[in-house]
Amino acid sequence: MNKTIRQLIAAFALVLPAFGALASEGPALEKAPINVQDTESLQRGAQVFVNYCLSCHSASAMRYNRLTDIGLSEDQIKSNLMFATDKIGEQMNVAMDKKDAKAWFGATPPDLSVIARSRGADYLYGYLRGFYRDDTRPTGWNNLVFDKVGMPHILWQWQGEQVLKTEKNAAGHEEHSLELVKAGTLTKLENGKANTAEFDKRMADLTNFLVYMAEPAQVKRQQIGYVVLMYLFLLLLPFAYFLKKAYWEDVH
Repeated sequence: MNKTIRQLIAAFALVLPAFGALASEGPALEKAPINVQDTESLQRGAQVFVNYCLSCHSASAMRYNRLTDIGLSEDQIKSNLMFATDKIGEQMNVAMDKKDAKAWFGATPPDLSVIARSRGADYLYGYLRGFYRDDTRPTGWNNLVFDKVGMPHILWQWQGEQVLKTEKNAAGHEEHSLELVKAGTLTKLENGKANTAEFDKRMADLTNFLVYMAEPAQVKRQQIGYVVLMYLFLLLLPFAYFLKKAYWEDVH
């Protein structure tokens, strides 16, 4: 028995460094400021998604009329967000043919309906802000989070241009970071320091909308959950009181 335990400990000790190496691969991801209760953020994110993402990426599991859940009226949706169809109950699909997309981009742009559930909010937030100039790539762009990405940086006018910096840390390992060298319409270079707060806010809104879109019912689900927990608390409170009273009868 002791021999078996020693073997298991030894095996675990051998496997643990491998897990650590896997965990350390890639850049550290910044926590995405997600709040699906913030309807204004979701509305801004929906606007960015429809205007800049939906031209290539579809969201076939999402329908336009679900946007009423984030505080938009049907008239607002029809006037500002519906460019590919005139029926509010339609799915958020693109007009681009999949074969044409593959021929133009080398691969069909993925559907983004549940991308937040498969990749995670932190990954998406880092990806959207992680583009940098790379002349070796066909599009002229690469991404710190997704190396050798095939997608061009469609929001470069907002962000400006970043370059990749590589430095060695105290342990001798390479560390990669991005430096803004040319400001965009939503970024600034002030005394050699980059101010990307406005662009980061827009990307947070877009990420927030992608998280919402992956599960549109989550806001209502959370609200119902709070009500259920409060109901259970109020229901159990009298029982807890009488149980305490019964226990303390013998003491007194």
